[in-house]
Amino acid sequence: MKINYQGKKAIVRVDFNVPLDSNYNITDDTRIRGALPTIRHIIDHGGSAILMSHLGRPEKKLLPDGSIDKEKFTLRHLVGHLSSLLGVEVKFCDELVGEKATKMARALQPGEVLLLENTRFEPGESKGNEALAKQLAELADVYVNDAFGTAHRAHASTTTIAQFFDQGAKEFGFLMDAEVSNAEKVMSNPQRPLTAIIGGAKVSDKILLLERLIDFVDNLLIGGGMAYTFLKAQGGQVGNSLVEEDKLGLALKLLEKAKNKGVTLLLPEDSIIADKFDAAAQSASANSLAIPDGWMGLDIGEKARKAYADVIRRSRTLLWNGPMGVFEMEKFANGTKAIAEATAEATKNGAFSLVGGGDSVAAVNQMGLAGEISHVSTGGGAMLEFLEGKELPGIKAVKG
Repeated sequence: MKINYQGKKAIVRVDFNVPLDSNYNITDDTRIRGALPTIRHIIDHGGSAILMSHLGRPEKKLLPDGSIDKEKFTLRHLVGHLSSLLGVEVKFCDELVGEKATKMARALQPGEVLLLENTRFEPGESKGNEALAKQLAELADVYVNDAFGTAHRAHASTTTIAQFFDQGAKEFGFLMDAEVSNAEKVMSNPQRPLTAIIGGAKVSDKILLLERLIDFVDNLLIGGGMAYTFLKAQGGQVGNSLVEEDKLGLALKLLEKAKNKGVTLLLPEDSIIADKFDAAAQSASANSLAIPDGWMGLDIGEKARKAYADVIRRSRTLLWNGPMGVFEMEKFANGTKAIAEATAEATKNGAFSLVGGGDSVAAVNQMGLAGEISHVSTGGGAMLEFLEGKELPGIKAVKG
């Protein structure tokens, strides 16, 4: 971070959209911890930090009278935990903008932290409203965006606000900077061979990503539910496996494109199949092109795991987005686990690895391997759009 924060108030867009239990206790504080270095840098260098974030989607879960459920979605629930993590008593303002917010922001002294109320309590937030953004900008001297998870949204607090600060008075926080530079390391200047491991349920969710990856990767390993659309397109019998019938033609085109570009595209040779979508289902192993009627593929099989792990271990750059199977069910988690372990092993041997996308991030966290990956992204949708080559409004607004 380059700005001199001495005596300055910084308004910081963080991503504190964390899960809460029924008693409003935080069940996973990863996102809060991710923002701590940026907040500490500001207050340790003589500045004060005014934090703003959304929490959940209050506008989608209105009370019977049509009002917002402020008790459920207030950021007040985070104040105690944030204070203990920072070692500073965090002040809380129960509005985002207005007289109270202005007064509290003005009174803020160097080294102090103020958390504003949920940005999505204001209808202008998601519309990118200029008047709201201007009110927020007037609370501070500089703007810091450290919320990569919302960088693909052109909201008032993530994008519009930046136009009210000169180029030298706005910058990325450490977390945002790491996300952008690590994604660019994969997209712009990778060490080869470069291998992408793409999983998840549907081809339709990843069309743009797959098309873009085929242009520059050396190996593309496909797993998860989406593999069965490719397998069926090749004439395979896939039983009751998840298939997008309207994407069979597209799957063939992607296979053809990979062949023409000299990309090694691997589909799972075998699958762990089940007689129903259930943790207690009967399971067996089968050739992925010959899955019996009434059975469905819910994970990649042992041969596929070995083939994929061999490619991963030989790679110098790895991008992983999406699980290999229904990893939430223990019986169908071994494929995802094998990929996580091979990725960690390759990283240990000098490869650069980037894991992005909610489910694959959840998988490496669940397996205790997050510390053995070069970079685990905090932004699911944002990382996906960045890798697809889209310009993210939150990044453009700060970079200019």
